[in-house]
Amino acid sequence: MRAAYRDGVVPPLRDGLSPTDADGAYAVQALNTAFWLAEGRKIIGRKVGLTAKAVQVQLGVDQPDFGVLFDDMVVPQGGELPAASVIQPKVEAEIAITFKHDLTDPQTTREMLTEAVDRVWPAIEIVDSRIADWKITFADTVADNGSSSHFVLGGDGAPLGDLDLWSCGMVLEVNGEVASLGAGAACLGHPLIAATWLARTLAERGDPLRAGDIVLTGALGPMVAIQPGDVVKATIGGLGDAQFRYGAPR
Repeated sequence: MRAAYRDGVVPPLRDGLSPTDADGAYAVQALNTAFWLAEGRKIIGRKVGLTAKAVQVQLGVDQPDFGVLFDDMVVPQGGELPAASVIQPKVEAEIAITFKHDLTDPQTTREMLTEAVDRVWPAIEIVDSRIADWKITFADTVADNGSSSHFVLGGDGAPLGDLDLWSCGMVLEVNGEVASLGAGAACLGHPLIAATWLARTLAERGDPLRAGDIVLTGALGPMVAIQPGDVVKATIGGLGDAQFRYGAPR
């Protein structure tokens, strides 16, 4: 999996991992995470994936998955994603959350999580797969760090307050053309439900969410493939927009 970042895509991992082997897949993810930390990368949060029920059914699972966000995954608002940094990228519009204190209780409730929210952000996740042609199983995407690549946070964030993260609309544009539509409810029923699942899961694993962590809560609509030169903008009701340019090949 690590070599794929340098050499290009690899075949699906079916010969080594059963398609639904969560323990094995997270073990691979953990080994690679430890390797990258030793190389100097820093963890700044987590991403939640597989928050759409239709995708869970497609991959034969009944829960989301998660991956690690590293400091070098950040693309500045309005900045450029170098073409050489991805293989077969796609984009998703999401709601991101940051936290003002740790969430260490394996029985974290939605109310406890809500109290811990610091700010809420419009975000774009650039997903990528080291698996050829995106022919992934649940184990493939988990082992591949949740098919993660980069992300953009828009603006300065907003306090949760009375924000409606359930019925808020989402419009994802590529080069000024609408490419994907959605709403907060598409993310596991509510972005805070997805974040609560993550908080509980990580606490159970002894690696809880910490103050300042960024969480990408999951897609609000279908993901969209992008090509070098594309300009991507996600607008989410009540939160504003996030945008970036996918750089031309060098």
